[in-house]
Amino acid sequence: MKELNIAPLSDWGLSSKRPIIISGPCSAESEEQVMTTVLGLKDVDIIRAGIWKPRTRPGSFEGRGKVALPWIKAAGEAIGKPVAVEVATREHVEDCLKAGIDILWIGARTTVNPFSVQEIADALQGVDIPVMVKNPVNPDLQLWIGALERVNRAGITKIAAIHRGFSSYNETVYRNKPMWEFPVELKRLFPELPLFNDPSHICGNTHLLGQVAQKALDLEFDGLMIESHCNPKVALSDAAQQVTPDELKVLLSKLVIRKVSTDFKDNQLDDFRSQIDRIDHYLIQILKERTEMVKLIGEYKRENNLTILQNNHWDRVIQNRLQSAIQIELNTDFVKAIFDVVHKESIRLQNGILNQQTKEKEGEE
Repeated sequence: MKELNIAPLSDWGLSSKRPIIISGPCSAESEEQVMTTVLGLKDVDIIRAGIWKPRTRPGSFEGRGKVALPWIKAAGEAIGKPVAVEVATREHVEDCLKAGIDILWIGARTTVNPFSVQEIADALQGVDIPVMVKNPVNPDLQLWIGALERVNRAGITKIAAIHRGFSSYNETVYRNKPMWEFPVELKRLFPELPLFNDPSHICGNTHLLGQVAQKALDLEFDGLMIESHCNPKVALSDAAQQVTPDELKVLLSKLVIRKVSTDFKDNQLDDFRSQIDRIDHYLIQILKERTEMVKLIGEYKRENNLTILQNNHWDRVIQNRLQSAIQIELNTDFVKAIFDVVHKESIRLQNGILNQQTKEKEGEE
């Protein structure tokens, strides 16, 4: 994994407080709407607004276009805050730079297309401007990393990632499933990369905003991007997920900001972690013992010409394990996920043993 050349958030000219709050309307609909909304957001750190709106189907409101760039720039200047705009093409980048936009972001529908990201990266050559990259619509960590790398190779060091959730065919309470494991893994790979959460697009409504925002902060995200509109009921896009500036203040006031670095008396946290280390090493030893037993079973199946998959037996096994989990009050989804991975590895190992037998026979022939 190649390293990214990342400048700290402090280089963006922002306050050092956490979390950094980005807010503003989903779409810049009119000069009056933008200014009215932004004047109510004096306490946020960055103002955002959609100028070009990529819509799923034609006929929906697709934004006012570059005519709206002066609106958001003037609104930001009115409260002394930088402004951010989504870009999807070289022309968008050029228009934003001419208008003096302070921060750009690449949306989820663009991140999914390396050609589009590269076009934007090429337009950014020689420019010193912060760029935020939203995760792709589909859950693909490598696409997300690839977009960040393309922007970084263009010479942009003030980069950040925005987690806005992922599309799913399964119905959930979310507009886009959070799938927290993706941003967590991204942060593990690139600890210095600023990471923002977009609860508005994850939730698709205002009811779950606080819950998702709190979880993001508990996972040490650096900030939040939350859509705000002076009158959400008449918004031309994503009306259900926007809050008023006053509602945003209430939402933010209820968030618990926990310490990023901890210093517990008597090193209690270190003691807990030492115990976890011991248990993890025990788990690894147990997995090793199970793996050796799986190999013996694979050898037996090879010698007796048995198939690898015996679904009826595995169904009984998994039901037995889940019942054991219920008895000791373990989360059954968690236990099933573990055993699904264990089963997959068992099949891989046994398949390798049978393939070796096939190769040996081919060698004899």
